[in-house]
Amino acid sequence: MTFQTTFPDGFLWGAATASYQIEGAVSEDGRSPSIWDTFSAVPGKVLGGDSGAVACDHYHRLESDVDLMKGLGLEAYRFSVAWPRVIPTGTGAVNQAGLDFYSRLVDRLLDNGIRPFVTLYHWDLPQVLDDRGGWLNRDVKDWFTDYTAAVVGALGDRVTHWTTLNEPWCSSVLSYAIGAHAPGHTDAAESLVAAHHLTLAHGTAVPVIRELSPGAEVSVTLNPTQVHGPEDPDERDVDAVRRADNALNGIFFGPLFHGAYPQGMLEDTAHLTDHAYLHDGDFAVTSAPLDNLGVNNYFPTRVRFSEGAQNPMPGCDGVEETAPRPPLTDMGWEISPDSHHDIILRSSRESGLPIYITENGSAWPDTVGADGAVHDPDRTAYLHGHLEAVRRAIDDGADVRGYFAWSLMDNFEWAYGYSKRFGIVHVDYETQERTVKDSGLEYARIIAAHQR
Repeated sequence: MTFQTTFPDGFLWGAATASYQIEGAVSEDGRSPSIWDTFSAVPGKVLGGDSGAVACDHYHRLESDVDLMKGLGLEAYRFSVAWPRVIPTGTGAVNQAGLDFYSRLVDRLLDNGIRPFVTLYHWDLPQVLDDRGGWLNRDVKDWFTDYTAAVVGALGDRVTHWTTLNEPWCSSVLSYAIGAHAPGHTDAAESLVAAHHLTLAHGTAVPVIRELSPGAEVSVTLNPTQVHGPEDPDERDVDAVRRADNALNGIFFGPLFHGAYPQGMLEDTAHLTDHAYLHDGDFAVTSAPLDNLGVNNYFPTRVRFSEGAQNPMPGCDGVEETAPRPPLTDMGWEISPDSHHDIILRSSRESGLPIYITENGSAWPDTVGADGAVHDPDRTAYLHGHLEAVRRAIDDGADVRGYFAWSLMDNFEWAYGYSKRFGIVHVDYETQERTVKDSGLEYARIIAAHQR
């Protein structure tokens, strides 16, 4: 299974993780609980009763994990900072021990020739702030900006790539309407408020990053999905696709890049809310100029109209999500490199910005074989197919500048606990032993081929 596709000179090769998914040490060195610590403790919320309390123990294995990245030939590493580790009280006093951990990580990466891409928020809001309303409280924009100033003030002399938010759709719709992620609410109106406050916090923080890290690139990472309707749609199916696309994509493309929510979205959700959370001048803030856009994409979404369908996404009454088309990953997600190609082009058009594929990968039921290796041909095939889709998107006009495999290592997979493995490196959660999978060896080979 040889990969022959080549990428432009300067194309950046990396891997990604997130703080709560790998760090562990949730009560060490002053860190306070996050909403994910709270959510994980609620029976039935996380498969197997798992939590990120230990995860991959990255907090104590920073040095060897960076050595692992170096061995793979990674040119960049995308990681997130845990807000409750840096400001345990949510606002106010900075915890120096928390900042020191990330400072050591940045230095270790740079010493090994690996460029740090830092995400400020990957879902682990301090619980003390959720107690004050979390993303439903408009003051969160100021809380987030103060936190941003603390992190960027400490690391901005060495970090040249900053991302404000990771997948705000998950922090809003998935978390407040669908209830699958912390804090686990099921109110579509709340999801609209949370989404707006997320973009407002993002836009408020952008100039702070520019001031404290001069010359650095500033970004946000979205998880857009290509929405497909039936092969022979009627007018109601076409409208179902429009409404689903608004709830999945337009809800962030609009305020970030077009200074408004998409056509019809406010009307479609008028039965849920009077939209009083929208204030004059907000869109001038949410559309703060950026240097690039991060795109996380794994699978497409398929919908049709169905009378009486109960869809929790805002404005999606009567929208039925239809079954994905095989082949599927261990998550039950459709494998569609063509959709990956199409959503990259869409993201390029919507934003007008250079693109980094900040997450892409697949979960499979991996095991360590008798030979001590992890043979994962399905993940390798997925990697090949989606890299080829990235290359086709570049050929078709998208300015894609890098690819980050999700994920560097197996980790706490949110509501799925430890039941799903996305890593190119296998983790034995009992011993914390790391084993590079065949897909990781292939990724290293692809990177090496581009460095000659």
